[in-house]
Amino acid sequence: MHSRRTFLARLALGGAAARTLTAQATVRPVVGSQLYGWGQYYSRDGKRLEDHLDEVFAALRDAGFDYAEGNLDVGDPDGNGRFAERLRARGLRPVSLYTGGAFHEARQANKTVGQIAAAARVAAGAGFGVIVCNPDPIGRAKTDAELLVQARALSDLGDALSALGLRLGLHHHTPELADGAREFHSNFDRTRAGRVDFCIDTHWMYRGGVPPMDALGRYGDRVVSWHLRQSREKVWWEDLDAGDIDYSAIARLARERSMAPRYTVELALEAGTRITRTVVENHARSREFVRRVFGA
Repeated sequence: MHSRRTFLARLALGGAAARTLTAQATVRPVVGSQLYGWGQYYSRDGKRLEDHLDEVFAALRDAGFDYAEGNLDVGDPDGNGRFAERLRARGLRPVSLYTGGAFHEARQANKTVGQIAAAARVAAGAGFGVIVCNPDPIGRAKTDAELLVQARALSDLGDALSALGLRLGLHHHTPELADGAREFHSNFDRTRAGRVDFCIDTHWMYRGGVPPMDALGRYGDRVVSWHLRQSREKVWWEDLDAGDIDYSAIARLARERSMAPRYTVELALEAGTRITRTVVENHARSREFVRRVFGA
């Protein structure tokens, strides 16, 4: 027999989940592009992405994208406002920004939370809605004590962002998915939905050995944004298309569970990636893929 306290706790959690789903269902579908891959293409040509942002934004607008996701500027918080202005000047909108930081050691974690919150205050005022955050790896598995400190710090960050009207979307790479995704699960199981939520990077889930459908089955109600990439024979593909990941099944589940439709295309290059088209062509094709498969 469950205690009355357990029953009430579960009832409250169920209510919170229902509210989260209702809020996410009201989000208008938007499709953006992560700037990391653009930087790789420009670097191949001996150019700096920072010198060509306006032409990137114009190309994204012309291809039907709604936004570009850059990095949260923690060194110069006002830079986040200037970034939003540049997006708007080229017909895009501020939606999300990406950041990282050390959360596993108490003193540094407090500093990280403070820096991100200060930068996020400007970002919120400029119209951004989501801060995507990937805790820094440290070259080894984090101890249980470090993971506990990290979860507390992420909760503090989630509270600070929520007070600003922002959502925290926790991101992941392969270090967090090692050892049966120990750190990945700790980050969610020790925090609360609605404060620490989920930016699912479908291909890093796949590469880390966790099927995206499994992650969505467990944490789909916490999804606030997506990073989308494809591979063939486990090598990153130049655009979003058919490949190792079954995006049709993922999109079907996303619709069934009303997961937040903020889709960020992240085309990136690695050794073995075959490049047969320009970066603009690959993004235009990927935008059409998201429209066709996700209905966005």
